[in-house]
Amino acid sequence: MRRPVTSRERQLGKMPCWRTEIGALSMRRVPVALLAVGLLGASGPITADGQDLSRLFQQVRSSVVVIKAVGRDVEAGGEVRFNETGSGVLISRDGRVMTAAHVVQSMDEVRVEFVGGGDPVAARVIASEPAADLSLLQLERVPEGAQAATLADSDTVRVGEQVIVVGAPYGLSYSMSAGWISARWAPNTAYRKMPLAEFFQTNATINQGNSGGPMFNMAGEVIGLVSHNISKSGGSEGLGFVVTINTAKQLLLARKSFWSGLEGEILSNAVADLLNLPPDAGGYLITSVARGSPADKAGLRGGNRLATIDGRQLVLGGDIVLSVEGIPASSVDNLIKIRARLGQLKPGTPFKTTILRAGRTLEVTTRVAE
Repeated sequence: MRRPVTSRERQLGKMPCWRTEIGALSMRRVPVALLAVGLLGASGPITADGQDLSRLFQQVRSSVVVIKAVGRDVEAGGEVRFNETGSGVLISRDGRVMTAAHVVQSMDEVRVEFVGGGDPVAARVIASEPAADLSLLQLERVPEGAQAATLADSDTVRVGEQVIVVGAPYGLSYSMSAGWISARWAPNTAYRKMPLAEFFQTNATINQGNSGGPMFNMAGEVIGLVSHNISKSGGSEGLGFVVTINTAKQLLLARKSFWSGLEGEILSNAVADLLNLPPDAGGYLITSVARGSPADKAGLRGGNRLATIDGRQLVLGGDIVLSVEGIPASSVDNLIKIRARLGQLKPGTPFKTTILRAGRTLEVTTRVAE
């Protein structure tokens, strides 16, 4: 049975699930249709016939995970809980998993399933960069038999190379699709709401549930993580977009981008005026806050009611972030600057966030997660 359409999806039309988590705080859900250490016997490039693709799938599948998350949304009748399914890839034996930010960014609970069944493993977000649709999870444990994937140098990938994508489209776990690299898009060209992401475009089939899952080259190495596809029909139309693994390594491992647990959206000037923001001030409207996140611990609040403004549905009642550490939360570029500033702080360091709550301007102290 198809789950009910959420208020956020109605805001985005047919293009599911990206929620912006403030930079300072963060971004989640893509407004476009969704979307090893020691490989077994890998001995060089694999050719493209069916038998070799089957062998490749068997080699890499133990590094792929299915992500089951639980979050909260606001509907006409009030707050509701919903389930989200995505994919990811195990990248280390100590339990780090890469996935898409929009799958886990503001979710209250995240669990990970491995091939072969077994009990789901609890996970928590430890780094996130919504401006590239990337998140890094830390698992409580790594099941026996799970295998960490090998990460490629995606700069060497060329248009025309064959690839496979493994994930859980529509919840159908460990499904494989095959295709080719159709194009490469530099950051801030293909999709400007994710300006930090370098993308591969592919004709490999991508659907909801593939988000965050790995794309492998014919040597069984991860070259990217599924983000979304562009679709007029709501299905797969051969326009899939995958964040390159070099982008993920830079933003999640080398820099370890800040995670706040917030989801929301930047207010337009017209809406900011209607919501009585200070003159000439922009802001970031918080719609949801993940339980246990740094934003939740700081007491920041998400929305609790739906309203229609200028023909758009908005989730209102939550705090509006005006600035973080003096940087206005008024544009995507500024959110990136805020995240960069917070990413330089040591765990436990306090920082100041200025918010508008019920018509009053307040200053809230938040700490970088330990």
